[in-house]
Amino acid sequence: MRSESIETYRLLIIDDNPTIHADIKKILCPEAEPEAEQLTDEEKALFASESPSANVSCFHIDSAFQGRDGLGMVQEAAGNGKPYALAFVDVRMPPGWDGVETIRHIWKRFPDLQVVICTAYSDHSWMEIIQQLGHSDNLVILKKPFDNIEVLQLAHAMTKKWDLTRQARVRMDNLDEQVRARTQELSQANQELQAEVQKRAEIECAMRASEERFERAFRAAAVPMAILHSHTRLMIDVNDSFVALVGRSRAELVGHSLEDLRALSEPAPFNAALQDVRQGKPVRNLKCPVRRRVEEIRETLLSMEPVILGSEDCVLLAMHDVTDQIELEAQLRQSQKMDAVGQLAAGVAHDFNNLLTIIGGYTSLQMSRDNLDAGLAYALQQVKLAADRAAALTKQLLAFSRKQVMRRKPLQLAAVVQHIHPMLVRMVGESIVLESHCQPGLLPVFADEHCLEQIIMNLVVNARDASSNGDVIRIRADMAEVNENDARRCHDARAGRFVCLSVQDGGIGMDTSLLNRVFEPFFTTKQAGKGTGLGLSTVYGIARQHEGWVEVASKAGQGSTFSVFLPPSDKPVEPLSQLLVEKPVPVGANTSRTILLAEDESALRELVATTLERQGYKVLQAADGVEAMRVWRETGTPIDLLVTDMVMPNGISGAELARTLLKESQTLKVLYISGYSTEVLENSEMLAEGKNFLPKPFSFQKFLSTVEQSFIAESGNHVCSAHA
Repeated sequence: MRSESIETYRLLIIDDNPTIHADIKKILCPEAEPEAEQLTDEEKALFASESPSANVSCFHIDSAFQGRDGLGMVQEAAGNGKPYALAFVDVRMPPGWDGVETIRHIWKRFPDLQVVICTAYSDHSWMEIIQQLGHSDNLVILKKPFDNIEVLQLAHAMTKKWDLTRQARVRMDNLDEQVRARTQELSQANQELQAEVQKRAEIECAMRASEERFERAFRAAAVPMAILHSHTRLMIDVNDSFVALVGRSRAELVGHSLEDLRALSEPAPFNAALQDVRQGKPVRNLKCPVRRRVEEIRETLLSMEPVILGSEDCVLLAMHDVTDQIELEAQLRQSQKMDAVGQLAAGVAHDFNNLLTIIGGYTSLQMSRDNLDAGLAYALQQVKLAADRAAALTKQLLAFSRKQVMRRKPLQLAAVVQHIHPMLVRMVGESIVLESHCQPGLLPVFADEHCLEQIIMNLVVNARDASSNGDVIRIRADMAEVNENDARRCHDARAGRFVCLSVQDGGIGMDTSLLNRVFEPFFTTKQAGKGTGLGLSTVYGIARQHEGWVEVASKAGQGSTFSVFLPPSDKPVEPLSQLLVEKPVPVGANTSRTILLAEDESALRELVATTLERQGYKVLQAADGVEAMRVWRETGTPIDLLVTDMVMPNGISGAELARTLLKESQTLKVLYISGYSTEVLENSEMLAEGKNFLPKPFSFQKFLSTVEQSFIAESGNHVCSAHA
């Protein structure tokens, strides 16, 4: 068992509640035997010792019931040479000072006093206390009711800390004395060094060499730099990079100030920074826009350092041009915003497609009834038209969000422009002239034909709406070489050779504020009801989905030019698609065929089943892939066609269901339907719309035609059989 001397520390309790005084004294200075034994056990648990009294401190505790009394006792104890090491201070002490105000008054005179704030309330948050008292490691908060061990631990730890702080101050005073003595020794050594006059020539030579090195580094630095006289602000010297940044010759700059040349678009921050440098405070990365001779503003980060050249106080100024970086960051933020909006648009379109299929389907069923009331027929027709308009909007949303299924093939852009040119002429009207010019020998692009037509039509419609009678809209298709400098114009751009489709108008044009939002979905400058605000955002999404990008050049009153850049393809050109005309499907002629329908949307599943049964098919229904597998196993009738949604709950998707069933029946035909899913996009090259895939929403005439087409399609057309 160790035997050590016990140190006594003075503690002060400042609390208006006498019970708190008694509780803390019982914890720290127990007198009654049972309580003493209890605290001894707690001290053993705290200090992990059989005889903690030999290793811990004893306390002399005084009491004060108001903040002003506590301050007086602290002053008196310090004057008597018996200072307090620790004070327990209550937050609430009405009337008079509260705990925080008491601590502030005490710390003005005695900042080393350790303080424990005691409170049972949330009168002050920790941040509020810090704001009033400042950051201090001499302060902790103790919540009421007290934990005996916590009070013991705080008392021992903080009194020890107070004692160590005092010992450290004594050590620092000793060190200060040693430093002063050492300083005197160094001063004497410096006087001896100054006596060595013979070394002056070597020192001067070294200084000249240093100045020459500084001069070479200053001239060759890639960062724009200048040296100013600290008081006159006149430029003493500038390097070549500074000349290029400001756009003036060296002769125009030297001997003049930046204010005289109006080179600072915001002089106030520069003047404040220069004042700091005069006081010996370096300046780092201060935003400082610089005006060039051509009135172009360049954004720079300014750094200044005080230097002495000869005997003159000067300032070394460096400006880092961050204009291009800021523009790229803005383009990146815009691209990220567009991607985020695209994700939202895709989710909305997916849910809408299911709903619109149900609305359109039931409307068509009702409209096909005989002897339909004329008023009801008109109402149903309006519902059908509204559903079709909503379907067109969701299709544009999917195009913007780059979630639509595409059938890409090598196409000649000039052929696409020529193919839809007559329709474009009718669309713009007789009052506007439409011209088109395609460069001979254009390389093909690997693209979806309908998507290219959608890009051209949306750009032409946008140009038409911005034009007036007699204006000319020009469509061009050219090869374009994009270099690294050109690629900086747009975040999505990259260097290389591209096919460029541009649509130019001479209309009202756009200012900078409109250009920054022109591709945002639902943003439009047209009157209410004149546009959805999805045309240009659709162009943006299709271009991105084809590994390309869109650029726009416009000024208010000077028209606009939209340019779409698409990567060329080295594959042979394929012909354009022929327009397919849907033929009516005879009713009730398919009684021998059985169809398994897997669709998790119950309303849509019932509608599809009703439509197929009216056509004469036998329909087996399943709400998901698991139930479809069970129906497949239990039915005794051979199943001819599987109609399945691509995404279903309970772990089995439409593609997985088809793969499993095709292994058991090589003659099974598959028709996929989907509002949108990532699985559709992953398998889009294997899906053939109108043969084995039908996107939602769809008309039920087209649905029945596709079902008929599925029965005559080759087995290789179902997507999962080829890649199982």
